[in-house]
Amino acid sequence: MDFRLTDDQRALQAGMRSLLAARHPRERLRALADSPPPAGPRAPDRALWRALGEAGFFSLRLAEKDGGVGLGMPEAVLLFEEAGRALLPGPLVATHLAAGLVEGAAEGNCVVTALDGPGAAEHLASAEAVLLLDGPAARLLHTGAGGAPRALRARPVRCVDPTTPLHLVRQLPRAPDGGVPGLPADAARMRREAALLTAAQQLGSAFRTVELAVSHARQRAQFGRPVGGFQAVQHLCAEMLVRAELARAAVYAASLSVEPDEPAEIAAAKLLADSAAVRNARDCLQVHGGLGFTWESDVHLHLKRAWLRLRQWQSSADSEELLANTLIRDASHIPGRHPANDATDVLDAENVTA
Repeated sequence: MDFRLTDDQRALQAGMRSLLAARHPRERLRALADSPPPAGPRAPDRALWRALGEAGFFSLRLAEKDGGVGLGMPEAVLLFEEAGRALLPGPLVATHLAAGLVEGAAEGNCVVTALDGPGAAEHLASAEAVLLLDGPAARLLHTGAGGAPRALRARPVRCVDPTTPLHLVRQLPRAPDGGVPGLPADAARMRREAALLTAAQQLGSAFRTVELAVSHARQRAQFGRPVGGFQAVQHLCAEMLVRAELARAAVYAASLSVEPDEPAEIAAAKLLADSAAVRNARDCLQVHGGLGFTWESDVHLHLKRAWLRLRQWQSSADSEELLANTLIRDASHIPGRHPANDATDVLDAENVTA
């Protein structure tokens, strides 16, 4: 399998990086993170949202006859990797999934968030619609701007990421009699795609922290030479790069096989990308030393966003459970081995033995 990017894919990735550099530079991110909390809910930049829509970010996978770009999941992964690298805020994944299903989502004229069960929803107060992916079929809750928290009886909660407002939703409208219309879309497939696109954002963040660590190690001097000359710092940076490259191979491979019967590949990609984003941000803080723990460094923003994404769509525990069950199922053909029903059965058996 060849994971090398084509010339068109490289051009697409470079175009997205240029767009974000112009419309969402570091100064804008810092202003957003450093500004005091607004009186109302913090909302995505509508002008930037429309610019993303005009660039085809949300309609990338829509067919050309439906007004989309007609590309696939590998190209979407590349764009979400760039979004993660720039720490672009907003419910990007949900709005991308809603393109073609919710009017205005593909063009960036509508902000859509999503929930796959009770829990925390990002940018709920500024969303015009909410995708509900808690059942076999996707459902749409169209509330208009500002109406979603009341419709879902949600309450705001503090978020470690200063650029991502959260609301806690304790119960979703019941299906199918909850008054929420269904959509012609498979919710399970959309959850898997959401997990993969979230993994792509984690991947972009992981590579960005490698760049930040290496740049600091080259510039910061101790005992008359750059700290990058010390072996301990070199090992930290090398381990960060290895984690990011492993995650990239898994995410790119999963983007080529987003099939209903292959959820394990996406689970592995999400698990590796989560680990790379969180551990790389922590190691980047180590490379920065005491300087990395100040508000002025961007490293803490990457770590906080990585913590947030770690729990979105497919947590590490869920990914590990799915992978364990897949391994057990694949090993059930071994002669003389009594097949377990799932990973929980194996853990129970080990506890009894102990």
